[in-house]
Amino acid sequence: MITRILVANRGEIARRVFTTCRRLGIATVAVYTDPDAQSPHVAEADARVRLETTLGYLDAAQLIAAARSSGADAVHPGYGFLSENADFAKAVLDAGLIWIGPPVAAVTSMGSKIEAKKMMAAAGVPVLDELDPDTVTEAQLPVLVKASAGGGGRGMRVVTSLSELSDQVQAASREAQSAFSDPTVFCERYLAGGHHVEVQVLADEHGTVWAVGERECSIQRRHQKIIEEAPSPLVERVAGMRARLFAAARQAAEAIGYTGAGTVEFLASDDGEIFFLEMNTRLQVEHPVTELTTGLDLVELQLTVAEGQRLDPEPPVARGHSIEARIYAEDPAKNWQPQAGRIHLFEVPGAGTSFGPLTGTGVRLDSGICDSANVSIHYDPMLAKVISYAATRCRAAQVLADALARTRLHGIRTNRDLLVNVLTHQSFLDGATDTAFFEKHGVTELARPLANDRTIRLAAVAAALADAAHNRANATVLGEISSGWRNVVSGTQHKTYRDATEHEHRVAYRFTRNGLTLPDDDGVALVSARPDEVVLADDGVATAFAVSRYGAEVFVDSPLGPVTLTAVPRFPEPGSTIEKGSLLAPMPGAVIRLGAALGDTVTLGQPLVWLEAMKMEHTITAPADGVLTQLDVHVGQQVDVGAVLARVENQNEAEGEL
Repeated sequence: MITRILVANRGEIARRVFTTCRRLGIATVAVYTDPDAQSPHVAEADARVRLETTLGYLDAAQLIAAARSSGADAVHPGYGFLSENADFAKAVLDAGLIWIGPPVAAVTSMGSKIEAKKMMAAAGVPVLDELDPDTVTEAQLPVLVKASAGGGGRGMRVVTSLSELSDQVQAASREAQSAFSDPTVFCERYLAGGHHVEVQVLADEHGTVWAVGERECSIQRRHQKIIEEAPSPLVERVAGMRARLFAAARQAAEAIGYTGAGTVEFLASDDGEIFFLEMNTRLQVEHPVTELTTGLDLVELQLTVAEGQRLDPEPPVARGHSIEARIYAEDPAKNWQPQAGRIHLFEVPGAGTSFGPLTGTGVRLDSGICDSANVSIHYDPMLAKVISYAATRCRAAQVLADALARTRLHGIRTNRDLLVNVLTHQSFLDGATDTAFFEKHGVTELARPLANDRTIRLAAVAAALADAAHNRANATVLGEISSGWRNVVSGTQHKTYRDATEHEHRVAYRFTRNGLTLPDDDGVALVSARPDEVVLADDGVATAFAVSRYGAEVFVDSPLGPVTLTAVPRFPEPGSTIEKGSLLAPMPGAVIRLGAALGDTVTLGQPLVWLEAMKMEHTITAPADGVLTQLDVHVGQQVDVGAVLARVENQNEAEGEL
């Protein structure tokens, strides 16, 4: 039996494995790099081993040495990093350790998408034909360029024009090399309105193969999943589709002698036609929705199989509905720009469990972060997963949307608002979920803030009055007297806040012997004020606003929606303003390419700087037609978020300076 497991991974998946290990009485070992030294997964392990570099999670020799030195007898790879690396699996076994995963041959078979598709076609599993990027014709468009060695949206591009194909193939190849150390890419037909449906399989070494249940993962950005659910709405409405899916999934697993947990992924049309995409020879990020609908612990079953035990002849029948939402450190409104920095507070009210089962309708939280966590540029931007369960799909969506809307998430920008807007969108509730969801309904609309203009204004008022209460509570002289008190009639006090759209809110208020007056906010009355909570009545309806301050940042949470504000100083520091036309780094990263030289004439939208962050490429474009009069970076340079990269001036301004 396994007695001590090293998880060769980080964050949320390491914590997930540790949870099951603790329940089973198995000791745990964490590995970590310097950026992760304060991460929760490190603190929660029985033993921990430092890796020498930020790329240590990809260093098989370091990981195996860590397992040996810590006394581990088994290695769980999690997902990502080396979880689907056949050489790592073989090295673990060669070191005399137990590999909690499928046989090396199975990992090798599925490690190349190109070879995997050939093998599945030979086994009778339906596949999309592979296309050579050099021979793609106009009639075959649109096509999807894909990395052969990996997934997660990296190294993937949709191409609709032959003139774009060469550049997109090169970009995908660069991204694949960075993420998977393999630049090989290929093309296949792209189904713009397809559905991403996958089957969870589990097999033991005694010949039992389970098709545990299916999941639909069609809500994606950049070909990476953000909302997953079980069962699939498409499969539920197409007669006979589940039986065909399960049969194809079992056929795929049997064809490669699979054991352990894995996922067979398919692309499906609206009428239920299915095509094999790939097989992930590991646990999936979205495995909790299968756990909540079946009652299984998939990590425990991985350990069961790794110890050579038998599965039951048949898996349990799935019941109810579960939906998972991935919280990412990114800004959907700005082309999904990744974010890095500090998480001051993370709290999901009402979460009934973490990493474990639910006894009924409710919410589970699987998180890789905690309060005061630092989000690094070096790793995937996923922060946490919030998963709901209910008897019906609509109730599961309602429960999850409510939990996300009430989540207190202070710090860097995330995709939380987008997730809530998708979950409450009528098309989603109707089950009309395909991979073109964002194209059909518009990212701009779906990424809109949950708080409306009126709520933002009330939040600014609450922030000002909370600040006044804070000042009064910390006064050392006349502490019981209201802020702004004078023994003669005086003017109002003012505080100004800037919202996420850069709009400024100037709040005027004055405390008198008769109470508070808000000259610019008719109909708003103060019920109570503390430094951390203000209750306001708006036309007679009282609402509590929780106010948190971190330097100039102010986060206001209420049932009306979360609001992020920045306090505007009365007297700005000299040199603190940014010149018009400046291009700022939206995230920390490395400059990998420049699109123009100093003095060049550029046009609106022209790519000027390419940054690599979190293993993805991000393009910084010209904000207007003009001349590139400032270029402060070079290829290979590391830049911080907010750094000035370049400046574009319009032609007249540039000529005037010359």
